[in-house]
Amino acid sequence: MFYPIFSINNQILKNIGLIEGAKAIIDEAPLIPAYEKQFQQEAIVRTVHYGTRIEGNDLTFQEVAKLVEGRQIEASQRDIQEVINYRAVMAYLEELWALYDANMPLPEETAPHPPDSNGRRPFFYSETIIKRIHQLTTQKIIPDTELGHYRHQQVVLKNTRTGEIAHRPPPAIEVPYLITDFIDWINSPTSREIHPAIRSAISQYILVAIHPFIEGNGRVSRAFALLPLYVEGYDIRRLFSTEEYFDRNAESYYTTIQSTHELHSEIFKRDLTKWIEYFTQALCIELSRVKEKVQSLSRDLKFKQKLGGKQVHLTERQIKLVEYMQQFGGLRMPDAQSLLPMVSDDTIWRDLKKLIDDRVVEKRGSTKGAYYCLASA
Repeated sequence: MFYPIFSINNQILKNIGLIEGAKAIIDEAPLIPAYEKQFQQEAIVRTVHYGTRIEGNDLTFQEVAKLVEGRQIEASQRDIQEVINYRAVMAYLEELWALYDANMPLPEETAPHPPDSNGRRPFFYSETIIKRIHQLTTQKIIPDTELGHYRHQQVVLKNTRTGEIAHRPPPAIEVPYLITDFIDWINSPTSREIHPAIRSAISQYILVAIHPFIEGNGRVSRAFALLPLYVEGYDIRRLFSTEEYFDRNAESYYTTIQSTHELHSEIFKRDLTKWIEYFTQALCIELSRVKEKVQSLSRDLKFKQKLGGKQVHLTERQIKLVEYMQQFGGLRMPDAQSLLPMVSDDTIWRDLKKLIDDRVVEKRGSTKGAYYCLASA
């Protein structure tokens, strides 16, 4: 049976520690943005844009945002289709997460698995999920007969600058067996004892190295690798995008993968330490970005006691009002009007009333000359 080879070095420990720290702060923060709409949408656009751009897609961030919103643009049909497809992949991952969260069977799962020792039902990973991700990734790009089907021929990957062979994936005949071994491992109790961030890193590399399909392997591997994070408590409300980090650091991304390929001719005998170090650093940086946004809203610990331990979700307008009060000690209606010039007075009043009702803000003075400040403990 496949079991990954890796060591936990100081850098990986540091990365995991920062990931855990960011997660704890976000989970415990009394004031958080209203993620479900704007922030999640932004993360999806980032993931789709950078996840396709690293594969050579030429669309701009703004063009991708329009496509994700369902609007039309003028561009290469292939570029457009790649973006539409990858958005469909993200929707599929969200669908899987929803099924799992609702305790419903997943593809190929005849019935929900019983809870583990921690009382949590384990997610069921399957080949069907991998194949479905590929089908969505490549529809209308490759022949229908190849959608969701493993390759039937040997392929080699060449360095685009030198023309030299950079990676020779295993023979096609071995692909189904390698995938089966990988799926058996990720569903095993032994695997589930490994931190989700490390399991995510391993999943991405193994699928890249097996290269099970003729086309779309990079996107398939990165998408599948999100699942251990999504379903094991590290989704951070699906606000992060490792795809952006990989694209912005494309040279080190490909170099780290390539250097791992070169460690051994057999995929399952390669030491994945350096790749795990790189991957956890990417995740650490992304989650730290979300953490800093949350911290900027919740620096004052008195909120935790004031709100009775609950979390209050703030809209972007309410965030601006709270941040102004944090900086200047409070605000009056003219301050709010200057801060939100395109917003009606009625909307500002409703936002302030919501903050008061949630015990985030206190109102002092008469209605006409009222002064609003952060609630005292």
